[in-house]
Amino acid sequence: MRNFLFFLLILLSAKIFSQQTGDASVIPVYEFPKIKSSITMPVKIPLAEIGNIINNSVPALIFEDNSYTDNNGDQFKVKVWKTRPIRLVGGTKQNLLIEVPLKIWAEKGIGTLGVYSYQNTTFETVMYFNTQLTFNNNWTMVTKTSPLGYKWVTKPVLDYGRIKVPISSLVESSLKEQQAKFCKTIDDMMVEQLNFQQYAVMALNQFAQPFEISEEYKTWLKITPIKINITPLTFYGNRIDANIGIETYSETFTGRKPDATPLIRSVANFNSVQQLPQKFLLQTTANIPFSEATAIAEQTFLGKEFDFREGKSKVKITAVKVYSEDQRIMIEAQTEGAIEGTSYITGIPVYDETKRKIVLSDTKFKLKTSNILYKAATLLFQRKIVNMIENEYGIPTAELEDSSRKSIEETFNKEYYKGLKMSGKVFKLKPSNIILNPWGITAVIDTEAQLELLVKGI
Repeated sequence: MRNFLFFLLILLSAKIFSQQTGDASVIPVYEFPKIKSSITMPVKIPLAEIGNIINNSVPALIFEDNSYTDNNGDQFKVKVWKTRPIRLVGGTKQNLLIEVPLKIWAEKGIGTLGVYSYQNTTFETVMYFNTQLTFNNNWTMVTKTSPLGYKWVTKPVLDYGRIKVPISSLVESSLKEQQAKFCKTIDDMMVEQLNFQQYAVMALNQFAQPFEISEEYKTWLKITPIKINITPLTFYGNRIDANIGIETYSETFTGRKPDATPLIRSVANFNSVQQLPQKFLLQTTANIPFSEATAIAEQTFLGKEFDFREGKSKVKITAVKVYSEDQRIMIEAQTEGAIEGTSYITGIPVYDETKRKIVLSDTKFKLKTSNILYKAATLLFQRKIVNMIENEYGIPTAELEDSSRKSIEETFNKEYYKGLKMSGKVFKLKPSNIILNPWGITAVIDTEAQLELLVKGI
């Protein structure tokens, strides 16, 4: 349980989702848009884990009275042990039912005027407790444990041959006293072990320093948790469930490393909410420099010939370049043949889910040529080259999507810390928004996924 909140480190380390390609030498310092993300994660804590905490905190010998003369000279000694692990069962009202099996050795003196005959016996009983748990939004756990009585497995009897002396009444008073004291022991131990405030501070301070996601391209990712939402604890027969929602900002930077966030000494209270969606949406970015966009255009069109005017005119593309202008992608193509000059085709970049490519929409055309005779052929040429670029040009995202999906699912299905195992699945992953910047294209990638954290074996 000590590492309970370290799942934040795993979830928020979004550096594995950010990819970048291209020529680093042409990348200027640029701050990408701040992306808001939200993560929902069901957390399942088997009651056996809390049981382990209790069992490790309670010694095998729970209590002993080694004096015949205390308690008004009762001539009675007693020792109490655990016979097997303490067992927990989830109640129906945010409570735990605790069962403590005990073996008791007792020795009693029978006599008068200072002359006693001592006889001992060993018997077993089971104590029952009810613990009410409240998880406060300041990350502390409050518990209130009360006794629920006990039952005899074997009753205590002293055997003096012909005389058998039941000592249940003597033992019962001691048992009730120790059971009341044991309630406080359970509460103190749980409050100490289940105080998550310090772990939340440790986890969030891990994000004070930005992550370097690409040394080659001098790219940095800065994660800022905004808000944490937690649903009420739900108790089942063998576990406790809760849903945790984390809202974050992620910022991508190129060039110099951005300033670190000041360390915190306390973490803001979480928000208590009644429910959170089981699936969550995580947004990350992928960056494509215009040098790569140009390389794709060259591979597609450079040296390509096409005809128009029913095959009477041929044109060959001799050079092509891709850049941005007025928040539109500009494809600059030089041609020779029937049309000599430079064509400028601009368009708004959008994601085509069928082609799995970033393509151009709302295209516009302009031809720059010194030959006025080409003007008459411009309309037919425009239709041909624009249709060709709209149909054939696109920045493929299939490999990016597939590798990101694989990377995310590998990350979601690991045991990063002993006893903290994550399992998850990606349902959808695709670019949703295309942003142009001075050196390239940034694709905002939406990831719809489901994640679960199981606390087991800490």
